[in-house]
Amino acid sequence: MSYQFRFSHILVLLLLNACNTSKINSEKTSPTLSIKKDTFKTKPRNIILMIGDGMGLSQITAGMYSNNNKLELERCSHIGLHKAHSSDNLITDSAAGANAFSIGMKTKNGHLGLDSLNRSHQTILEEAESKGFATGLVVTSTIVHATPAAFFSHQTDRDEYENIALDLLKTDIDLIIGGGKKYFDRRNNDSLNLITDLRDHDYLVTDYFEQDFDNWTFPVANKIVYFTADGDPLPVSNGRKYLPKATKDAIDFLKLKSEKGFFLMVEGSQIDWGGHANDANYIITEVLDFDQAIKHALDFAQLDQNTLVIITADHETGGFSINSGKKFGELKTSFTSKNHTADLIPVFAFGPGAELFSGIYENTEIYKKMYKLLFSTK
Repeated sequence: MSYQFRFSHILVLLLLNACNTSKINSEKTSPTLSIKKDTFKTKPRNIILMIGDGMGLSQITAGMYSNNNKLELERCSHIGLHKAHSSDNLITDSAAGANAFSIGMKTKNGHLGLDSLNRSHQTILEEAESKGFATGLVVTSTIVHATPAAFFSHQTDRDEYENIALDLLKTDIDLIIGGGKKYFDRRNNDSLNLITDLRDHDYLVTDYFEQDFDNWTFPVANKIVYFTADGDPLPVSNGRKYLPKATKDAIDFLKLKSEKGFFLMVEGSQIDWGGHANDANYIITEVLDFDQAIKHALDFAQLDQNTLVIITADHETGGFSINSGKKFGELKTSFTSKNHTADLIPVFAFGPGAELFSGIYENTEIYKKMYKLLFSTK
């Protein structure tokens, strides 16, 4: 009996070992195993902040359900929510919303680069410039609109477009792509030609009339300004196509500009305008265009392994909802407002430091997290 027990025991051990060996061998050769996603370094060299203006969760969902139930931003490994209120209103505007990202402080609606006591603060883009990083702005609004302006301007009124254009001359941003040429060369408040001034500041300046952006390769230049429209750019449904290509081109340009790294802000500006118009098709087409820009940013970050991509919004617009009675690709939608709402706003992050963007926090924390990741030596 003793011999039989020992023999049986040894046989079981041999069988278990064979099973384990088989498992190990299959793990080594299995084509279904994937490489661990979060193999990034702890700190990014570059940050790409992507803002879908007015893009709440319903706008994202509508884009997804109109695009075979898939968006590029689903590739992000960490998701959070931010509280978007301004210092003087439960419902923020784009100026105060972007201001939270740019200086890390709540401010009054309409303020740019200022705290709630009207004190000016250096923006994260200006800080990046001062520390030797390359910087860029790519938007589908005018370059002097509230969201991009919050990263370089210091004004109490977001509608002072000509003063905001003057503020741009006080910066040294390496790449600027957006509309609003008329605020630089056909001004109402003075006779200044700021395009001449930009060229005097070593910018290559061109526009939609001189160059078709879709077929344009960036020339060798120190700094570039490309005006995509005289005023507001067209909606994507009316023929605008530049945002995805401009995002890729901006990354390719900035990555060669500085050994330190780069900070790039990309805005899908007109998602907000679709919300204000209560136009579901306008929202969806703009979300999908923005998502293609997101694809280029994520593709670069995935290969580079040193780039953090953050995708969020300043606020939700329209009280947009998806109702029953339809199906994928044929949504039935409605709105509760033609203005902004107080919804929590999703934050998607991919790359080194992405884990910091999980959870629920104030919108000002996005600045603080970016600052720590990009500039802290610890």
